[in-house]
Amino acid sequence: MLTTLLFTVIILVICVVLLAIQVIVKKGGKFPNTHVGGNKALREKGIYCAKTQHREAMKQKGLFERMNEIN
Repeated sequence: MLTTLLFTVIILVICVVLLAIQVIVKKGGKFPNTHVGGNKALREKGIYCAKTQHREAMKQKGLFERMNEIN
């Protein structure tokens, strides 16, 4: 039981180190931006994260405001 747990922890540590090797070795290295807003191709298509899309939708006037402008 203890050997299995120790073996699992060692494998996890090795995986984390291998995933972060570029960040650790490279001066000024950082993890890549995986956020939807950080993707240039999606921005060009007008696709943003849910929070940004919601904020943009709230900026638009609703039916009630538009009806009040007519009267």
